[in-house]
Amino acid sequence: MKILMFGWEFPPFKSGGLGTACYDLTKGLSRQGLDVTFVMPTAPKKADAEFVNLLGANNFAGKVKIRKISSILTPYQSFSSYSEELKKLGTDYVKNSNDKEVYGNNLYTEVMRYSAAGSEIAEETDCDVIHMHDWMTYQAGINAKEHNKKPLVAHIHATEYDRTGGNPNKIISNIERNGLVKADVVIANSHFTKNNVIKHYGINPDKIEVVHWGIDSDNPHYNINQKSPFNKEKIVLFLGRITIQKGPDYFVETASKVLKYEPNTKFVVAGSGDMFERMVNRADELDILDRFIFTGFLRGADVHRAFQMADLYVMPSVSEPFGLVALEALKNGTPILISKQSGVSEVVTHALKVDFWDTDEMTNKIVNILKYSELREELKQNSFREVQQFNLDKPAEKTRQVYEKVIERYK
Repeated sequence: MKILMFGWEFPPFKSGGLGTACYDLTKGLSRQGLDVTFVMPTAPKKADAEFVNLLGANNFAGKVKIRKISSILTPYQSFSSYSEELKKLGTDYVKNSNDKEVYGNNLYTEVMRYSAAGSEIAEETDCDVIHMHDWMTYQAGINAKEHNKKPLVAHIHATEYDRTGGNPNKIISNIERNGLVKADVVIANSHFTKNNVIKHYGINPDKIEVVHWGIDSDNPHYNINQKSPFNKEKIVLFLGRITIQKGPDYFVETASKVLKYEPNTKFVVAGSGDMFERMVNRADELDILDRFIFTGFLRGADVHRAFQMADLYVMPSVSEPFGLVALEALKNGTPILISKQSGVSEVVTHALKVDFWDTDEMTNKIVNILKYSELREELKQNSFREVQQFNLDKPAEKTRQVYEKVIERYK
């Protein structure tokens, strides 16, 4: 079976949470015997990947000229409205937009160029199924389907409502809705995401398949065995984007309460985002800034070192479609406290779970884990055993089954 897959990131050329998910999925699909061609916006002409045929839309020079952009912004930065340009691409989803200019110019421009290349890439690539990841790639996948008439799978990792705390950019939410409507089947990474897609976009539940994520056990960084540099202090870790979706403000409020019971605690914040200054200012107002360490954005082995140093990883997300980072924490032997408003809470048993807004209950659970070493060790051992069942093969097998069903329906 041949798959033409449109994605925005693929390590090491462009890496983030979405890139990790795409990398792991395609690795699992290759083990299922599938032939995957993965298209990203920009890649070197001789880009190579071990288990996929990797293409960069920037390297196609046919009827549509794709100009290379030196830096591609992430989908969560600022840009001005490009509604008229999007209409020129033949799209019908940018109408009466009240765009508040919260995303960046380069991303919108690149999405347009990438979308325009979809039909040309489809013309040169034989496939049985077209698979597209998140809103940035949806129009490219739609264009490819219009050209080769193959089944279209829309994979949604996070809705625009998740990313913005319920205040969506109208252009992006309309692009997202259009892709989900025009897809033959939708893959959601959790029941939490499925319910959001139904709630916000009115997609037929029967059209949505849930495929929970797994984790790559081959990563050598799990064996670094990093020790904490602090002898008498416990470490509570926040690792992720410092944005409204991830609940960093709740983390700070909880920290101030924890310190009343466990003053010898350091709170490590690994990440970056538009709420960084607000987070620092609030910690300063609460007179606990000296108990915080801000590392900035971490990559590669440093991510795993951070997990291994921590006594507890806290994910207080307001809206977390899945939360692969929680599985990474467990794989590093770090117990977790996660928001009930997350997809990963559906599949992990040995974890502390709270509502993101309940800072009192969050405090209670953190204090007990820090105070009682026996409890912490029991949770650590049980969760580490449990995480071994989350691999790349299960989600890949379920995805292959989705392909087979949609191909059969298309006949």
